[in-house]
Amino acid sequence: MVANPITEIRLEDMDKIALGGAFLGTGGGGDPYIGRLMSEQAIRENGPVKVLDVDALADDALVVPVAMMGAPTVLLEKLPRGDEAQAALTSLENYLGHKADAVFCIEAGGLNSTIPIAVAASAGLPIIDGDGMGRAFPELQMVSMTIHNIAACPMVIADEKGNSLVLNTVDNLSTEKFARVITVEMGGAALIALYPMTGAEAKKAVLRGSLSLIHSIGKIIYDEQSANRNPAERLKSELNGISLFEGRVIDVERRTEGGFARGTAKIEGIGTHDGDTLILRFQNEFLMAETKQGEVRAMTPDLICLLDLETGSPITTEQIRYGFRVIVFGLPCDPQWRSEKGLELVGPRYFGYDQEYAPIESINC
Repeated sequence: MVANPITEIRLEDMDKIALGGAFLGTGGGGDPYIGRLMSEQAIRENGPVKVLDVDALADDALVVPVAMMGAPTVLLEKLPRGDEAQAALTSLENYLGHKADAVFCIEAGGLNSTIPIAVAASAGLPIIDGDGMGRAFPELQMVSMTIHNIAACPMVIADEKGNSLVLNTVDNLSTEKFARVITVEMGGAALIALYPMTGAEAKKAVLRGSLSLIHSIGKIIYDEQSANRNPAERLKSELNGISLFEGRVIDVERRTEGGFARGTAKIEGIGTHDGDTLILRFQNEFLMAETKQGEVRAMTPDLICLLDLETGSPITTEQIRYGFRVIVFGLPCDPQWRSEKGLELVGPRYFGYDQEYAPIESINC
């Protein structure tokens, strides 16, 4: 899909960005609704947010992604105060002795595609048209910055009570391990600022055009819903996507464990899939789709997205419920994730699945 470049985020863009972020979030990244409200308030108070192409950055600029860390299910009951992400960024700036010149989304998904907009508006900063994943993944080291040897630390993690901590670790996996424990102690969700990098490093590491793609996808969903059409067919055409399954959710097993929302969802086929059952396995995000016979239909790092069969709205892992009628939709991931280093970070074996990675388009050809 060739996304129309977005150069400014206005109030009327936020509903599209929330929809597009929820879709690319592959079930994770947190419900974008809260982040949307925070962004809308910040834009009302401070005006639109400028969107920059990463190449417009000075090589010595300071660029920082901000995000939510933790189990998305926690935010159903533990709402953020609203200024934690800004506090994390300010603490990191104070530690570095340098003001940030721009922020960006660490992932193209859910809450984490909207919270950075709120921070940018509040801080009067531009936001980069890009992210570190091209989708959502559950762990901090699972970003393109790790592939390009950019350190996650120093990192600041902040909660709604006003606590904040600075982390310095030996590598990005260690950052994930220590920060996850702190997040659990902070109640299962916290706001973070990390991967401080120069403009030159950002030009190498950032996956480009993510915000424009999120906005374009959201506009498709919004326009099709406004016309009382399910957006699945148009999304399939525009994104070269694959319709994997249609059915009704008959069981959801979900638990918050170790700072993640983990579980499975079983979907009983309808229509052309009548008589079949698809099992979705998730750790914040949908990571594996397989039949009850064990036939894999899609796997990480490719995208597995869930759409409501009636409305076409994206469904996250914390929202999915018994009785939902859904479309399971698949997309190829960014090519970087199919490299040897990419698959070491986010391939099926990292998550404990005894499965060699196979591209979604070859499985469903």
